[in-house]
Amino acid sequence: MAKDIHKARDRSKESALPPYFNIDPDSALADLDTPTTTKGFAEISEACSRGRADLASRGLNEDGQKQLRLFSTWEITRYLIPVAQAHFRRVLKQNPDLPQGQVEVEGGAKWFTLDEVLRLRAFFGAQGSKSKNYLPYRPEGLPAKMVAVANFKGGVGKTSTAAHLAMSAALDGYKVLVVDLDSQGSMTSIFSGKVEDEWQTAFPLLARHYGEHLRLENQRRLDRGDSPQPLDDALTAAMDMTAGDVIQSTHWPNIDLIGAQLNLYWAEFQIPVWRMAARSWKLWDALTDRLDADGVLDQYDVIFIDTPPALGYLTINGLSAADILLVPMGASFLEFDSTGRFFDMLHSTFASIEEGENLAARALGRPEIGFEWDAVRTVITRYDGAQQGELAGLMQAYLGPVLSPHKQDYTALIGQAGEQVSGIYEADYRDFNRETYARGRETFDATYAAFKRLLIGVWRREVGEMEQEARAAQ
Repeated sequence: MAKDIHKARDRSKESALPPYFNIDPDSALADLDTPTTTKGFAEISEACSRGRADLASRGLNEDGQKQLRLFSTWEITRYLIPVAQAHFRRVLKQNPDLPQGQVEVEGGAKWFTLDEVLRLRAFFGAQGSKSKNYLPYRPEGLPAKMVAVANFKGGVGKTSTAAHLAMSAALDGYKVLVVDLDSQGSMTSIFSGKVEDEWQTAFPLLARHYGEHLRLENQRRLDRGDSPQPLDDALTAAMDMTAGDVIQSTHWPNIDLIGAQLNLYWAEFQIPVWRMAARSWKLWDALTDRLDADGVLDQYDVIFIDTPPALGYLTINGLSAADILLVPMGASFLEFDSTGRFFDMLHSTFASIEEGENLAARALGRPEIGFEWDAVRTVITRYDGAQQGELAGLMQAYLGPVLSPHKQDYTALIGQAGEQVSGIYEADYRDFNRETYARGRETFDATYAAFKRLLIGVWRREVGEMEQEARAAQ
């Protein structure tokens, strides 16, 4: 009898037509809303804005500010400062001037702010065992390393990867700056940045770089007896601005932000206008030169640049500034194909710049230019080993060392953190349990470990080159 019922159900399923057949026109019309006008886009945008504000507000404190959670003794000794819990407690007891943490329930665990953790790490770095790396490797006398995270295909985990690497580096003790060049402002939202208009983004830094070039050109024009090109109001205003005017602090004590918002996209139209007016302006040097001139490269250890999902002028600035280029992609044919085309466009773009610049340099007897990156890596994100293992292996075979051997798994913790407009490192493990939290962060810990190995290797190579040059000069 049961078999007959199952057979009847199977026959019913087989005979059922797909849902796209027999759609009644009158019923479809009844479901249809009125036509959308231009004003309708504004209404949809406003609805999204209200929803975004509602979601973002769920992570704010009573003062309407985003606040980084506290860290327990267990978490500190497991992930942040490599000491045994008993020794950690003993050191605190012996040094009452150190942060002592707070107890939320009598007899419970002690909890510390990240700022307190950084002070404790500095103490262990100065007083602790020399055989342990309490402080992250950072050579003296070298500028910050700039890291661009880029791909012109959306949805590959570009912003998420950049944000979590920034948080990882901050937890590791590095001082981090995040530069959001994507006018969608997703990175800015993650770090709860407040950006009213383009004058609180990287735009004035690019404008000042062009304005300074134009002033030099105008002086040459005057020397030749030609009329100068006037600086408009925007360029005049930018000439008084520095990176310090657009850098804002975040709820992380050692992560600062240059934010973005929709008006930043205007730069994609303004930069080519400037370039046409002054062909000798090296727009690809704008971001690097301004950050260097304003001392930013000496104030931070690592600078992460989140680029737009397109190879426009803002992306060119970010890529040109970068010492390390990370390209996230999924383990699928379409994303592999798209990433290959992205690298092809990178080659065409930068080869074209080099060719144009060096043609003029040779004619004038000046040194030629050549772009160079300390390291380039692709990173597989949102990885499902059960479904994508074979394709990932094929991608590894073709890309070799360019593809990072670590693949960033997708876990439930990552999804839940995304719903709360935060990173996984901002999630309190008490909302899950220790085991779930530990498993959830493993994939990002491994991603950061692969990146940190790259970062340290690049720095160490520079130190070796400096030492070699010093020996040669003796």
